[in-house]
Amino acid sequence: MTDDELLYASALTIQLKNNVRKAHRLLDQYDSMREAFLHTDAPKEVLKRAEKEVEFVHHHQLSVYGWEEDNYPFLLQQCPDAPLLLYGKGNLRVNEGHFLSVVGTRSATDRGKQLTHDIVIDLAGKVPNLTIVSGLAFGIDVAAHQAALEAGISTIIIPGHGLDRIYPALHRNVAVRSLENGGILTEYPSDTNPDRINFVARDRIIAGISEATLVVESKEKGGSLITAQMALDYNRTVFAIPGRPSDDYSQGCNSLIKYNKARLTTTADDIIAEMGWETAEKKEGSQQELDLHNDDLSTDEQRLLNLIDEDGIQINSIVMETDIAYNDAVSLLMGLELKGYVRSLPGGVVRRLR
Repeated sequence: MTDDELLYASALTIQLKNNVRKAHRLLDQYDSMREAFLHTDAPKEVLKRAEKEVEFVHHHQLSVYGWEEDNYPFLLQQCPDAPLLLYGKGNLRVNEGHFLSVVGTRSATDRGKQLTHDIVIDLAGKVPNLTIVSGLAFGIDVAAHQAALEAGISTIIIPGHGLDRIYPALHRNVAVRSLENGGILTEYPSDTNPDRINFVARDRIIAGISEATLVVESKEKGGSLITAQMALDYNRTVFAIPGRPSDDYSQGCNSLIKYNKARLTTTADDIIAEMGWETAEKKEGSQQELDLHNDDLSTDEQRLLNLIDEDGIQINSIVMETDIAYNDAVSLLMGLELKGYVRSLPGGVVRRLR
C-alpha cells in the first residue's frame, strides 16, 4: 500500500468513524479510496488527521493491511463488515496456517483458565503453524495468549483501541512478548480510546479472522456470546466447553450447545477432528497416504487436487486454470471433501488436507 493509498484509506475510516458498511457502499460506487473520500465532503481537518496517522505508521514501523490488498487476512476479507484498514505491530503472518479464536468471561474461574491452558498447549503440540487469536482482556483472553506464548506458537491480540497504548495496562508484558511471534492487529488509528463500543465492534474481527471460535466460559449473557454469534454469521465453526448447570459461568456455553450453535468440546482432539486439521504426526506420512489412496480419485478429481494446497485456493481460480465448468468443479470438490482430501472454507475457498 502506497502512502497515498494509506492516507485516503485512513481518512475515509476517520471521517466515517469506522462505519465500514457505509465505506464499502462508497467503494462500490467509486474506483479508489481517494475518490470515495473526496465524495464524503469531509473537512480539511480529517485529511490532516490522516496525515498524522501516516507519520505514526512510519515512525512506529507498523504494518498496514488494506481491504483490497493481497496481504489482507483472507478469511476476514470475506466478511461484509471487514475493516477497510488494519494496523499491525509485530511479526504478523495473517494468512499462514490455522487460526483459532479463544474467548470467554473476564471473571474466569480457575477451572476455565486451566482448561484454556491445557487445550491451547495440546493444540500447539499437534497442529502445525497454529495461531491463537483473542482480545487481551482479563480472564480467558489473557489465559489463551499466555498459553500460546508458553507453547511458542503465534498469538494475535485484537484490541479495541489504537496502537499507541495497551489496555489493560496490566497485560503489557503479554502484549510485548506477543510481538516476537504474532503481535497486535487493530482497525483503530492512534489516539483511539478503549471505549466500550469499540470492544463490541472489534469482536467481529476476532470472529472473522479465524476458522473457528472456542468459548470457554460465559454467563448467560456476555461479550463472548456476541463473538460466537458473529462467528456463526460468518459461517465459522463455534466450539463451547460445557459445565454444570448450576455454574454461572457455564450458562452461556451450555446454551450454545443446547441450541446447536456450538460443538461440545472438552479436548484439543475434539477441535482437530471437527475441523479436519492435519496433525504433525499425520503430516509426516501424508504423501505416503496420498500415494496409497490416489487410486480412488478420477482423472478430473486428481487434476483439481493438484491445484489445491494447504493455504487454500478460490474455486473461481480453479475453474480459470482448468477447462472444467464451474458446476462440475463444485461437484468434484464435494467428492474430494467427502473423501477427506480437501475442506471447504467460507468465501468459496478450498484447502487441501492431505
